[in-house]
Amino acid sequence: MPDISMLSELIAAFVTLFVIVDPVGLVPVFLVLTQDTNTAHRRRMAIRACITSFLILTAFALLGEKLLGIFGIHMPAFRISGGTLLFLIALEMLFERRGKKRNERAEQVHQEFEHEEDAALGESSNGTTASATSPAPVGLNASESASTMNASQAATASAVPPAKPATSNTTAEDDEEHEDVSIFPMSIPFLAGPGSIATVMLLMGKYQDNIVMQTGVIGVVGLVMVCALIMFLLSGLVAKRLSPTVATVISRLLGMILAALAIQFIIDGIKQAFF
Repeated sequence: MPDISMLSELIAAFVTLFVIVDPVGLVPVFLVLTQDTNTAHRRRMAIRACITSFLILTAFALLGEKLLGIFGIHMPAFRISGGTLLFLIALEMLFERRGKKRNERAEQVHQEFEHEEDAALGESSNGTTASATSPAPVGLNASESASTMNASQAATASAVPPAKPATSNTTAEDDEEHEDVSIFPMSIPFLAGPGSIATVMLLMGKYQDNIVMQTGVIGVVGLVMVCALIMFLLSGLVAKRLSPTVATVISRLLGMILAALAIQFIIDGIKQAFF
């Protein structure tokens, strides 16, 4: 059973990672990227993005320090640099720059997807027009060409199988129709971006001699991803209930907390490096 101090440490770790990932702030981004899609597709994108992000963050939590060792980077230096990065993120939250950047990135990605779909539709329509306007074979009169066209149409109609009732294959068809935004940009860089990766590695380095706390950090990662999944699944309701004023107040309060935690990471790194 963990004692009160361990529980308070895990709560602080949860708050830090929750502020960095910011599931509430990602709800508008998720709505922009999944607009004009059905509920089933949005659910699949949300589940896939959260599972992928959990695996990425867990991998960096377990192997991040070894990766730093390969490049000769020690944990105190990473704490100072990671704390500085978190402090810059906190400043963006305080001045409402982070949400604007995310929304602009989401709009840009969505427009790129729309341009790709329009280009694909344009190519297919051009091919159809070219085949429809192909001339009749030379040497055939009007009656012969008409009979040939009727015969080909009859053969095509007989070759086309009858329509089948809708089955579970519609799921795969929906995935083909709509773009997969679960890996990019929802998982990388929004959910498992540089800030969240640095946070997880800092927390694991803080408890490097305590396996129980390191296991708790991985559990915190999973809990934050569950919160993000709930927010995405209820994105429509959250967007209606959460006014811009309330979202701004929450973002600034969390930014203040994150700034204090970032300064603490920097102080710990300086103490470990020089004292």
